[in-house]
Amino acid sequence: MFCAKCPRILRSYYIPHRLIHFSLSVFAYSPTRNNWKHMRLRGAFKFRGACNAICSLDDRQAARGVVTHSSGNHAAALALAAKLRGIPAYIVIPKNAPQCKVQNVMRYGGQVIWSEATIQSREQTAAKVLQETGAVLIHPYNDGRIMSGQGTISLELLEQAPHIDTLIVPISGGGLISGVALAAKSINPAIRVLAAEPKGADDASQSKVAGRIVTLPETNTVADGLRASLGELTWPIVRDLVDDIITVDDTEIVEAMRHCYEILKVAVEPSGATGLAAVLSDTFRNNPAWKDCNQIGIILSGGNVDLEVLWNSFRK
Repeated sequence: MFCAKCPRILRSYYIPHRLIHFSLSVFAYSPTRNNWKHMRLRGAFKFRGACNAICSLDDRQAARGVVTHSSGNHAAALALAAKLRGIPAYIVIPKNAPQCKVQNVMRYGGQVIWSEATIQSREQTAAKVLQETGAVLIHPYNDGRIMSGQGTISLELLEQAPHIDTLIVPISGGGLISGVALAAKSINPAIRVLAAEPKGADDASQSKVAGRIVTLPETNTVADGLRASLGELTWPIVRDLVDDIITVDDTEIVEAMRHCYEILKVAVEPSGATGLAAVLSDTFRNNPAWKDCNQIGIILSGGNVDLEVLWNSFRK
């Protein structure tokens, strides 16, 4: 499934990320470990998959444009990738999406079509747009082209830091972690891949335990980018290649986000801070199964923070 052309395609459009190296001792007065961690930074990883998907279209397909449904980051990424190729992008966005992410879509020239907040409404609205426009559907995560594009994170990360023995990756629909796991384990079959998930949207954790896809009737988490359910393409990879899933509550996510701002000087949205929250959690630190995780790479999966909400919280 992994596309060998992805690194070449993507390097034409973005500057490779840099690594920040730090010790857990910067976050605690009595650290349990002094291992170095490696963090991957970007406004959002979604451009990798979106760019690969757009570049995979032939001219006939591209001329019809693309359509997707997304709460924000994939929407903006697809709008930008489509703009770079000069084709229309029809973006179905739920009404409760963060305003900063909606503005990104508009900034990149995406045509916004509103839906209700449920996944059913998103999919039904996208299907209607498909029928009306004849555009090509680019699913936000359940798409091999998307997964392959996201997998370039592993190629880039392990090229710069080949000694990493464990990767911590936020999980939602599974597009990011599927690509990361496929690529990482093709390079180093012994590497561990752990998922980080909010307790208020823990369908992936429940799915791993049940051995089948579990969908939740509703989610409740500050991490708006991690509320999707696993897809039929991502689930088998999560089932077979993700070693475990660590769940964290919103308090831990917000605290990790605060650490990113105050200590690392990095703007990270709640979804993006979930991996760090997992590493700092007692669940991870006190689990003997992970005591030999000595060189850990944490993927920060998004930095699109709704500043209006943040400023309002300061005024309270």
